[in-house]
Amino acid sequence: MWAARQWYNAMEAPLSRFVKDAALREELLQRVYLEARLANLPPELVLAVIQVESAFRADAISSAGAVGLMQIMPFWIRELGLPADDLKDPWRNLRYGCTILAHYLAVERGDFTRALARYNGSLGRTWYPERVMRAWQRHWRAPSGSERVTVQR
Repeated sequence: MWAARQWYNAMEAPLSRFVKDAALREELLQRVYLEARLANLPPELVLAVIQVESAFRADAISSAGAVGLMQIMPFWIRELGLPADDLKDPWRNLRYGCTILAHYLAVERGDFTRALARYNGSLGRTWYPERVMRAWQRHWRAPSGSERVTVQR
């Protein structure tokens, strides 16, 4: 509980650039932390993916049809969910995104570069993973001494 609170406090300031509403910011941080932990992902990585994918806009829709915070393609509903799932729901979108990223990380045996490239559909190219990793390092560093999620694949 203490580690989670320390993490929320450290991540709130950088997130305030993107999410102005304090209550929404707190809920988003809680959800990111929970979903990342459930998927065994570093929550800071999830924040970096969201920053790159949608700049924290839950209503974002790409020209390719990807939806929401983590820019999920609608075909994933057939693969992972139920026909009634709404990818515009930010919490459902977050669950899908973390599940998909964790799947790709397992497929790539813990290789973040390859997993992120798969997530983006750009396997074999590094521009997308580099963007996410840069955002992760510049904006979403974990507070020192806090609990880190380790990826064991």
